[in-house]
Amino acid sequence: MSQRWRVAGINFDHFHVGDLLRMVHEHPAAEIAAVCDADPRRMEDAIRQLAIPPERVFTDYRACLEQARPDFVILCPATAEHALWTERVAEYALPVLIEKPFAASLAEADRMIAAMTKAGQPLAINWPLRWVRSHAKAKQFIDDGLIGEVREVHFYDGNRGPLFHGAGKVAKEPTLAEKAASWFYRKAKGGGSLLDYLGYGVTLGTWYHGGAQPIEVACLVDEPPDLEVDEHSITLARYAKGLSRFETRWGTFTDPWTHPPQPPCGFVIVGTDGTLGSYDYAETVRVQTRQRPEGYEVPAPPLESPFANPVEYFIHCLERGRAIEGPLSPAVSRIGQQIVDTACRSAREKRTLPLLD
Repeated sequence: MSQRWRVAGINFDHFHVGDLLRMVHEHPAAEIAAVCDADPRRMEDAIRQLAIPPERVFTDYRACLEQARPDFVILCPATAEHALWTERVAEYALPVLIEKPFAASLAEADRMIAAMTKAGQPLAINWPLRWVRSHAKAKQFIDDGLIGEVREVHFYDGNRGPLFHGAGKVAKEPTLAEKAASWFYRKAKGGGSLLDYLGYGVTLGTWYHGGAQPIEVACLVDEPPDLEVDEHSITLARYAKGLSRFETRWGTFTDPWTHPPQPPCGFVIVGTDGTLGSYDYAETVRVQTRQRPEGYEVPAPPLESPFANPVEYFIHCLERGRAIEGPLSPAVSRIGQQIVDTACRSAREKRTLPLLD
């Protein structure tokens, strides 16, 4: 490691910023150079838990970037403001690691790609499910040819709701007022379970499909009478070699990191020669092959450095000048965004649509 990486965490709209900053805090070659949010109250927990000194706390992003002089920036804004905040940081020619989803629309995702390309800096989109050991092991099995050619990806995922937990998955019971005030439940801010979770399924699904794009997409969402946004969506995608299904849910019976709900959250991947069951936070992958149709469990070992979490992976790529790969890459995430955009439009128009671009 040739340098100590100074990192700024900007915008605390998404509570995952606390998890990402803790990864910086624990990295042997990194430090938190600054945190910034227009509302100081939203930074209080991170400041206390990570012992961030007052001189590293900002409420203006320009002052933060100009005075702290970070080596890269972690962004966690509301979905509808991803393009805005990426463009703001791009003006300072700094690498960006932004928390999922990619954006609220394909047009905004393309703005982000254009801004970072012009700045000559890498952009990574963090999808936390990429760092689940079972999902990483499933990808290894696919690459090794264990189940043949992937034909179907089935995804069901979500949680009890975005306000039922905070940073570090600390359980909470939100009030009605908190729900009404949260950007997660505002259409203009990119709220809803579809935009929150479909990107996970279709982006990792694109990874599992080897970068293939679907031909057409159909989507249905629930329409809660007292909410602006959906809490349940089902998307079907037709590929050249089969159908895949992606379902998102706010309102699972339990959170998947406490007690796996039914249906279980995660992926079932069907190939020409076998199947894989890869579930969130599981320590194994369930495998079926022609030689062992009864199925068996294979341990999924903990991920090893520098591929154990997004911060160490991003630093690894920056240190070695390597391109961002897999679900975190703009190329794979853009295909996911195409599917999300098509699904959103399909849900509005209540019809099947060709993949949008």
